[in-house]
Amino acid sequence: MTEMTDVSPEGRITYGCTGLWNDAQTQAWKRIVDFVHQSSNARIGIQLAHAGRKASCQLPWEGDGPLQPHERPWQAMGPSAVPFGKGWPAPRAMGSEDLQLVKQQFVDATLRAEAAGFDLVELHMAHGYLLSSFLSPLSNHRADAYGGSLEKRLAYPLEVFEAVRAVWPSHKPLFVRVSASDWLGDEGTTVEDTVALAKALKARGCDLIDVSSGGNAEESKPEYGRMYQVPFAEAVKVGAELPVMAVGAIQGADHANTVLAAGRADLCALARPHLSDPSLVNRHAQAEGVDSVWWPKPYLAVRPTRRPPKTE
Repeated sequence: MTEMTDVSPEGRITYGCTGLWNDAQTQAWKRIVDFVHQSSNARIGIQLAHAGRKASCQLPWEGDGPLQPHERPWQAMGPSAVPFGKGWPAPRAMGSEDLQLVKQQFVDATLRAEAAGFDLVELHMAHGYLLSSFLSPLSNHRADAYGGSLEKRLAYPLEVFEAVRAVWPSHKPLFVRVSASDWLGDEGTTVEDTVALAKALKARGCDLIDVSSGGNAEESKPEYGRMYQVPFAEAVKVGAELPVMAVGAIQGADHANTVLAAGRADLCALARPHLSDPSLVNRHAQAEGVDSVWWPKPYLAVRPTRRPPKTE
């Protein structure tokens, strides 16, 4: 899965973010996708997003927060002119033309993803980025058809999903990443809100919900810990009767196997563990004697062989 890939220059979080809004980017991604397909039996997905009011920020390893005037910032946009936090500039509240433009940008990026050969698209509706900020009452203060009640707050993200689903091949999966909770009780997005969103997405052809949390409000207070977001994934799986992917501090095969064996999720995603150990899956396969995992040819010497069944 790619990192968050933005549908427009204005939709980037930072100057260092990847994008898919022009032909050159499509061809660059195609080289990567072709390499994956030609060099392994893996599938590859792309996560499409727009940063919304969290756009125009510094690279996280070079600073913190929005770009300063001398760093060439750009105007962010959101459902309402509500800054993400103290010291952040107010985004421009989106008008009808902005709404139509961004929806079309998601559609165009999806068509480019198909042209590049991606096997999966995941729409980013989490972490306080544009679509997520429409869902939360903390960031969506609109008084029109896209704000107010939960049904109205869901409207624009669902419109974008429908437009993307209409152009993404029906035989290829379409995932949605969500923030199940703002970690602020009834003041923000709740698990119940997310179950309602998941049901609406299911009815429109969503294949799986990738369940994260937080990121929409600076004052949120997540309770971090091992596998701390798995209860959210389980609640969405049970409540919406839709496959889910659990994420967040799942630190290895033991954690993933526990979650899957208990039926709390259908997939587990491990991001940071793979950053520190790119061979994580193969290493676990080696330790457990599993020979069904694909190995690069230079590594075949350490590929495990299937263990014979135990006999009495």
